Amino acid sequence: LFVGAHDDIAGKIVVIWGQIKVSFVVPFLRIFMYINLAMLIMLFTEMVYMAVVVAFNKLFGKKPQQRYKFEPFEDNVELGSSVYPLVLVQGMVEMECQSWVSKGINIHYQVRDNRKGYKAGALKEGLKHDYAKQCEYVVIFDADFQPEPDFLTQTIPFLHHNPELALVQGRWKYVNSNDCLMTRIQEISLNYHFKVEQEFGSITYAFFGFNGTAGVWRMAALDEAGGWKDRTTVEDMDLAVRAGLKGWKFLYIGSLMVKNELPSVLKAYRYQQHRWSCGPANLFRKMIFEIMRNNIVTVWKKIYVLYSFFFVRKIVAHIVAFTLYCIMIPASVLVPEVMIPTWSTIYIPTIITLINATGTPRSFYLVVFWVLFENVMSLHRTKATFIGFFEAQRANEWVVTEKHGDAARLKTGIQQTQSRFKIGERILMLELCVGIVLLGCACYDLAYGKYHYYVYL
Repeated sequence: LFVGAHDDIAGKIVVIWGQIKVSFVVPFLRIFMYINLAMLIMLFTEMVYMAVVVAFNKLFGKKPQQRYKFEPFEDNVELGSSVYPLVLVQGMVEMECQSWVSKGINIHYQVRDNRKGYKAGALKEGLKHDYAKQCEYVVIFDADFQPEPDFLTQTIPFLHHNPELALVQGRWKYVNSNDCLMTRIQEISLNYHFKVEQEFGSITYAFFGFNGTAGVWRMAALDEAGGWKDRTTVEDMDLAVRAGLKGWKFLYIGSLMVKNELPSVLKAYRYQQHRWSCGPANLFRKMIFEIMRNNIVTVWKKIYVLYSFFFVRKIVAHIVAFTLYCIMIPASVLVPEVMIPTWSTIYIPTIITLINATGTPRSFYLVVFWVLFENVMSLHRTKATFIGFFEAQRANEWVVTEKHGDAARLKTGIQQTQSRFKIGERILMLELCVGIVLLGCACYDLAYGKYHYYVYL
């Protein structure tokens, strides 16, 4: 009797689940799949278009010196030495400034006693001084950046001879990219950003997002745009968008490389990616109507900023990487009635991966690790994107990205090495839970599935 009753209950559960699946689960998953496929096509089209334009420009286009007037200055100022520690600690900067003051050079060393507004607040505070208001240009470097002695002679002439230019941006070069597998993977992603996204924006619309460092701004453009604002965690992008809407043009010089350091600790990288994903989504929310109402720039440029720059690259790119490959594919394993097209699981991802990898040929053999790492980070970035767009609790969280630097590495030595391997900092429960679900779906697909998704999962 017990066995019979048990079988009867199990049978009813199966029937009820079948009804729920047919009437609700399958239709919902199909709608969810179509949304994801639409986002994937948008991202794919955008990436291919940018890659084609950049490749064509590299082969047949004009160099920055040909697109804009450039006449080098005759410079007789002491160039100084390019040999110094990567991270310029406060005392070194002060000593260097004092050295130049003793030679009669108009130079000031300035610090502030609070962290209000974080980086935007610091930049805003620095430009309040009278001596700053007398300057025509402002050059910005983060503490871990090591510019070459001729950086200004390579950038200022563009601004001097082309009054429509507001910003000249250099490219990042990573001194610690060989430190570990994580830095090698970061190099792949960032090289794509600079070699494709920044280059594309510069040559097509003379607009791109300022990277917050390794760039020179025209003070007049900065003032006209409203100066630095700390309303988001991407004050650099905020300023760039506002200046772009005023009609100013930007120039990116890919050959002008500035040495800097990549975060080599997972905890630091996660904080950085949270800020880089949360901030743009939050800025998009704040500026969408301002961009639409703008009557200074062309309609095509507004469409580019809204659709390409913000929506596809800052929102869709993060969301689809997680929802399609970490939610939709596992769901289709459990509900085989919803079949995902092969082109969306194999062909398009392969092309997207190759476009990203070609920017860093030396790391091409690491592309599988890049795919795995990017999928793990897609959960983190998607969460940050939603937090930023809906202005949730951590929308304005600012944690300075930890960089070790040559000097710091020598000082801390063993203590720093030990801190890298704290178990508590490496247990990420949300990622672990998603990983367990993916592993379970992979095992189920291996045993009962027919689409061979277990290879990916």
